[in-house]
Amino acid sequence: MKYAVCIDVPRLEDGIRFYRDALGFVETARPVEGMVVLRRDDAEIGLLEKAEGTQPVAGSDDVRRYARHWTPVHIDFYIEDFAAVLDDVMKAGATCERTFDGGEHPPAAFCADPFGNGFCLIGKKPNA
Repeated sequence: MKYAVCIDVPRLEDGIRFYRDALGFVETARPVEGMVVLRRDDAEIGLLEKAEGTQPVAGSDDVRRYARHWTPVHIDFYIEDFAAVLDDVMKAGATCERTFDGGEHPPAAFCADPFGNGFCLIGKKPNA
């Protein structure tokens, strides 16, 4: 089985810029208009350009919002250099809502991309 996570963004080029500059993803394909596939190592994400205010599914009373929003699904990025990557995501426009200095557990940062989508950075466990 192969999988990819797809993320809605209001402007495709802004999404590409963030995930490239913040996390080192590179563009590998544009399978259809308004979609790009990005890859880093064995991780693949799709970005879908969807206008703010549009319905996410037919018949829904909800609309897309790109302010910070909660969803029960988010991406965890497991990274080698926690401090450097956290700095990179912040410079690229993310917000960091909370950090967890893991002690005996890996450090973690609870973040949101510039489009309101939550994600976590998970560092290496001490002495690992």
